[in-house]
Amino acid sequence: MVMVRISFLSATLLLSLVAGHVQMASAAQVRNSGDPPPSGFAKTLVLWPDGAPLAKGSAPGDVPKLYYYPAVGAGVGSAVIVLPGGGYTHVVMEKEGAVEAKWLAARGVAAFVLQYRLSPAYRFPAPMLDGARAVRYVRSHAAEFSLEPNKIGVWGFSAGGHLAGYLATAPEERDRANADPIERVNAHPDFAVFSYARLSMEASVPRTGNMEALLGNNPTPEMLDTISFVRHVTKDTSPSFIYSTTGDQTVNSLNATAFYDALKRAGVPVELHVFELGPHGTGMGQGLKGLAELEVWPVLLEHWMQLHRWMAATAPEK
Repeated sequence: MVMVRISFLSATLLLSLVAGHVQMASAAQVRNSGDPPPSGFAKTLVLWPDGAPLAKGSAPGDVPKLYYYPAVGAGVGSAVIVLPGGGYTHVVMEKEGAVEAKWLAARGVAAFVLQYRLSPAYRFPAPMLDGARAVRYVRSHAAEFSLEPNKIGVWGFSAGGHLAGYLATAPEERDRANADPIERVNAHPDFAVFSYARLSMEASVPRTGNMEALLGNNPTPEMLDTISFVRHVTKDTSPSFIYSTTGDQTVNSLNATAFYDALKRAGVPVELHVFELGPHGTGMGQGLKGLAELEVWPVLLEHWMQLHRWMAATAPEK
């Protein structure tokens, strides 16, 4: 399955390159201009200063970038790349980006919010290329940001969680002969956090569509297999923390349980929390009317990160 997936990614990339000049004119008219950036970041980091692969121009929506939030106080040298949701048509930069980045930074974890390329101008594999580049960028600049290169994680929401699933299950890949030193760095995250993430395209998991924003209107079975990450879990998949709600009518919580089952079978460290109530898009679960139960889930994530030493242990109360 992994070989099929890699071959399909390569074939799709080649097709996109060949067809790029045909799509240029129409795409320029509908290209996303770039969602507003998240609040409170310290620095903007352009992933490809000379232009991203498959780029159709140089407008804000053509330029994938990271927004950097430095860790506050002493940490353990870890970092998390936050991948906002938005169905691959926009990115929810505040509720599923800035809020989490500030939460992480306050706990000594450097955070980076990714603005990746979006439909309709960009489809598979452009967002995946942006996600992989983000991991490579942070890891290759670890010394600059006072990070440990083996403590780089991702945290994705909804479609951003789908992107995190791609990164967590992709085999370790690097182009050791590339002239760009960043491309010679491993893109596999050391851990992954999933919030109400689409992780399965299996018929047994109810869904309302075939992720047309990412794949187009008529995806083939092979294309669907490529983005059904429960089918690509191996023993090398990133250790994972999974959060979902039974009440989510947009991304069924069976995505979470199916991914958990696959990770458990493969012997990958994993923790799963499925809460009874809560619609899609609950973010950090704070201050939601009638959903006080959800407010505890970030504490569970904090403890999991401390368990694996990706976050410093909280000092005991005196």
